[in-house]
Amino acid sequence: MSFQKKGKSFPKKGKSFPKRGGDGGSNFSPEDRAFAMKIASALRSELEDRSSRAKLLAGWTGANERTVKNWIAGRYAPSGRHLVALAQHSDRVLNTILSMADRQDLLLAEKAEDLRRKVIELAAIIGGLRPVIPAPSTICER
Repeated sequence: MSFQKKGKSFPKKGKSFPKRGGDGGSNFSPEDRAFAMKIASALRSELEDRSSRAKLLAGWTGANERTVKNWIAGRYAPSGRHLVALAQHSDRVLNTILSMADRQDLLLAEKAEDLRRKVIELAAIIGGLRPVIPAPSTICER
C-alpha cells in the first residue's frame, strides 16, 4: 500500500470551485451588480449615523450578519423576502425600489402626502389649535 506524499495539490476529482471575477465578486451581470450597488447605497445612506448597521439590518430581516455586510458593501443584493423586509423598515430602500421600477408617481404621491400633513400641522400651530391630521388617503388604487 503506497501513501500519497505530503504537499500534493487538490485531487483532480469532484466538484470545482466556483469561478470568480477579478474584483473578488461572483460573475454577476452588470445589471445585477448595479442593482446590488443601488440597494447598498440606500442602506448606507439610511443608516449612516449608526455604528452597528449590520446588527440592525440582521434584526430587521433575520439574515446573517455576514450576509448583511455583503449587502452594505454591494457585493450581493438581498433576496426577495429580505428586500421586502428592508423596504418595510427603510424609506430609502423603498424609494430606490420604486425608482428602479420607474414608478416616480408613487414617490411623488408620498411626498405630496407628507407635505399635506406638514401644512395642516403648520396651520394648526399658527392658528393656536391642536393639529388634527386626517387619515391618509389611498395612494395607489391598482
